[in-house]
Amino acid sequence: MYEILEKQKLSETVKMMKIKAPLVARKAKAGQFIILRIDESGERIPLTIADYDRDKGTITVIFMEVGKTTKQLGTLNVGDKLLNFAGPLGQPSEIENYGTVVCIGGGVGIAPLYPIVRELKKAGNYVISILGARNVKLLMLEKEIEEFSDEIHICTDDGSKGQKGFVSEVLQGLIDEGRKIGMVMAIGPVIMMKVVANVTRPYKIKTLVSLNPIMVDGTGMCGGCRVSVGNETKFACVDGPEFDGHLVDFDNLMLRNRRFVYQEDEACKCAGV
Repeated sequence: MYEILEKQKLSETVKMMKIKAPLVARKAKAGQFIILRIDESGERIPLTIADYDRDKGTITVIFMEVGKTTKQLGTLNVGDKLLNFAGPLGQPSEIENYGTVVCIGGGVGIAPLYPIVRELKKAGNYVISILGARNVKLLMLEKEIEEFSDEIHICTDDGSKGQKGFVSEVLQGLIDEGRKIGMVMAIGPVIMMKVVANVTRPYKIKTLVSLNPIMVDGTGMCGGCRVSVGNETKFACVDGPEFDGHLVDFDNLMLRNRRFVYQEDEACKCAGV
């Protein structure tokens, strides 16, 4: 059993939990994920690792309550325990010294961006972080990411904080200034990652995106998380979750992610969440 040691409400629908999982924390690296199950009757869901502490044996996850399981998870409190907490899974981020890197997080995608920013800075990069959200209430981890960033840019759709507009516009501005960018890392809504990849493609800037397709077992056996990358079928759970953004078929990914919307709505109704 995996105990919840800390819980924090980041917004109306976004929660942070720190879970006691020493074996997972011992091996965890930036960019990887876990799969948890609340109880015997629960489904298995993947969550990206937002942080880890090897000494304390903890894993931090941040999630948005959008479906039956995440809504149920959000009702748990400190002292409650999870039945299963498997990981770390997936390939870790490519941490190298690229020179100048631009790390882009949108919405809940800001959470898994944090350890990547930290490790890229430790690797000697000049880190420019761009954080975006619909409004100021949905921004998160700004101070934490700023600590490991040489520059940080904030933008909101409604202009409630920072620049009014989208992360892609800030990125285009940096390119237009003539900034020499070695790599762009983008995590967030699929459409956001698609637009970012389209911005960098003409300039041939290495662009990595972290994908979160529908996933079942997380070990490459079920094929549920398959994505098309460079006209080849890849599994996000074992080949990813990070892929070359210039090769990902984002349109197919968006269609697949909506495959079970009706069933998810029905599950929420039946569970009363």
